[in-house]
Amino acid sequence: MAGKNLDPSSSPRALLGAELRVARERAGLSQAELGEPLFVSGSFIGQLEAGTRRMHIEFARQIDDILGTAGFFSRNCGALAKSKYPNHFAEAAEAEAEAKTIREYAPLALPGMLQTESYAREVFVAYQPTATEEVIAELVTNRLDRAKLLSDPTTPLLWCVLDETVLRRVVGGGTVMAEALRHIATLIRKRRIFVQVLPFSAGAHSSMGGTLKLMTFEDAPPLAYVQGNAIGVLLDDPATVTRHSLTYDLLTASALSPTQSLALIESAAEEYEHDQHS
Repeated sequence: MAGKNLDPSSSPRALLGAELRVARERAGLSQAELGEPLFVSGSFIGQLEAGTRRMHIEFARQIDDILGTAGFFSRNCGALAKSKYPNHFAEAAEAEAEAKTIREYAPLALPGMLQTESYAREVFVAYQPTATEEVIAELVTNRLDRAKLLSDPTTPLLWCVLDETVLRRVVGGGTVMAEALRHIATLIRKRRIFVQVLPFSAGAHSSMGGTLKLMTFEDAPPLAYVQGNAIGVLLDDPATVTRHSLTYDLLTASALSPTQSLALIESAAEEYEHDQHS
């Protein structure tokens, strides 16, 4: 392994994870035993091995020392360092691409994976009002690239709970909103996604603190991601993920049924279209 380098064009994160598993097992260590000197959980090591978490250089150096891999991981983790997403979201986006299921609560805006081009552009201009058109265009392109995950007919399974605020806050005007809501309705009717709307009438609910994303994987422990303004945290502690899973279950219990939610989404789209025609 010491003289081998990974090909950055062939999913380096997954390849590096596979090499980590081989090196760890060769050293006779469990995931928990390797994680202990790194001050991380065995679940975290499992996510590195499955390619759902990015290996940072500080971990790579320590892993090389512990496993005696002659700088292999330090050299090759550089292939994972660059991302087209902001630092606070980069790992979550990479995990999202490997997820088997994604459950997301959106309190203020449509989830990025469901945004149309015009809706995404309005959001980014609002976030960065002094950015150049080139910067905005790149941000929009990267967001639309994430939506390509839905081109697969079944994976990932995407289940979203939208706060009614998302439907009522006019982003970019009636035409933009109508297009965005029609897009979501189309995906629902194609049975590609599940969507529930949490109505204002639900009152206080389990996730009034903000956004929540839960991801499960084929061969790695689940993750939770919570996000604020220009900050996000990817969580792997099993107890914390379980608590957030309960939060999401309570949200779905308080939300409208999928059928009622689709009716409300399409009704809101019709209202925006009518207002534009008027």
